[in-house]
Amino acid sequence: MGRDVPALVFTREDRRRYRDKMHTCLDVLAQMLRESGFESERPQVGLEIELNLVGDDGLPAMRNTEVLQAIADPAWASELGRFNLEINVPPRRLTAGGPDSWEQEIRDALNHAEERASAVGAHLIMVGILPTLGETDVGETALSGDPRYRLLNEQIFAARGEDLHIKVDGVDRLAMYADAITPEAACTSTQFHLQVDPKEFADYWNAAQAVAGVQIALAANSPFLFGRELWRETRIPLFEQATDTRPQEIKAQGVRPRVWFGERWITSVFDLFEENVRYFPALLPNCDEEEPQETLDGGGVPELGELTLHNGTIYRWNRPVYAVTDSGPHLRIENRVLPAGPTVADIIANGAFYYGLTRALVDDDRPVWTRMSFAVAEENLHTAARDGIDARLYWPGVGEVPVTELVLRRLLPLAHRGLELAGMDAEWREPLLGVIEQRCVTARNGALWQAETVHQLETGVSDRQEALRRMTMTYMDYMHLNAPAHTWPVD
Repeated sequence: MGRDVPALVFTREDRRRYRDKMHTCLDVLAQMLRESGFESERPQVGLEIELNLVGDDGLPAMRNTEVLQAIADPAWASELGRFNLEINVPPRRLTAGGPDSWEQEIRDALNHAEERASAVGAHLIMVGILPTLGETDVGETALSGDPRYRLLNEQIFAARGEDLHIKVDGVDRLAMYADAITPEAACTSTQFHLQVDPKEFADYWNAAQAVAGVQIALAANSPFLFGRELWRETRIPLFEQATDTRPQEIKAQGVRPRVWFGERWITSVFDLFEENVRYFPALLPNCDEEEPQETLDGGGVPELGELTLHNGTIYRWNRPVYAVTDSGPHLRIENRVLPAGPTVADIIANGAFYYGLTRALVDDDRPVWTRMSFAVAEENLHTAARDGIDARLYWPGVGEVPVTELVLRRLLPLAHRGLELAGMDAEWREPLLGVIEQRCVTARNGALWQAETVHQLETGVSDRQEALRRMTMTYMDYMHLNAPAHTWPVD
């Protein structure tokens, strides 16, 4: 939810009017889809990376306001916690520039930000969950200063009516209560955007859902939370629980969670926005002045502000996005399953795999989503989050197999074919997908390196916290070297 929302008290009249305007937005969106009024001739890709801030000692630094002032770049923005921030990398064509242009652009931006941050006593780290983060770091005082975050916090707890209960059973066990949504700020992600033609949106979204588990298994990078070793990608269960507006009794009634994989394959992007309105009460019922039907009838492009704001408070792992730019309205998929890091090289490889694989699956004569139940795709996601690169996942035609075998034998060739269809030649594809290949051959990723390094450090230091701190410092050194995580040694 990147929009500024004024801090105010919502009335029953606000909620009724907001619901009415969302239904109007739905009607307008349906009309626009029928009339094909979308920009789709020059599709682009985009990227957001959420990062954590630490001090010279590797411990959380609650300084995002000072760091953002020092960076002084509109591409950077605050995030939920005072210890994190986000960069929005400008959108581009997938095959624009040379093989290394996107990676170099991102590295240059991050290096510039790191230089500015260090001048005010902070450092940037790309990691799914900051290993040194403690329970005392995620109280209400850790919320960023932007009023929208406090308003969101108030509305979630007003809907829930009780403290959050966070429970994860992994290698260790975590059970805690939280009186603010700030534990969500522990979850820092990489978000890939893919602009698609409305006619192809359903196929691309279904493909993204089908491969979400595979993505997580390969890229897991969040094994520690509040000093405990939990799932390989603990960010998944943490995020699902940290924004849950449902007390236990409401869960038992089958009410959908706001962090949602979904429950069915779709036939149109309209299905997703309609589900949002049908299933989820508004958290921030703030109406825009625009009347979308009047705007459309007058030849303009409606912003659909109520519908898009509501969409921003429903955290699908593959979220539909409606946006208006200078070239007109467009639709895109925001792929939200992956953690941040470990390196820019890893991130770019993950993106190449995702973009190539989904393109190939959409072009398949027998789409994977017609041969796999939706429930199995969701089960794959949670299995992958728990077990990481050691996960065994289901895939049509091969059954339940190690994810590394599935990728090497079936999915990596498809990703190559998809990128080739997108116009990316072999000289460009091979290094990018080669990172994914070697990650599978070595069965190593960021989560495994973190866990092994901490286990080794624990034999020579006083406690787990010190081991986590030292591992974090070493992690940052390797992150700056930009060598893919499967090559990192365990000293």
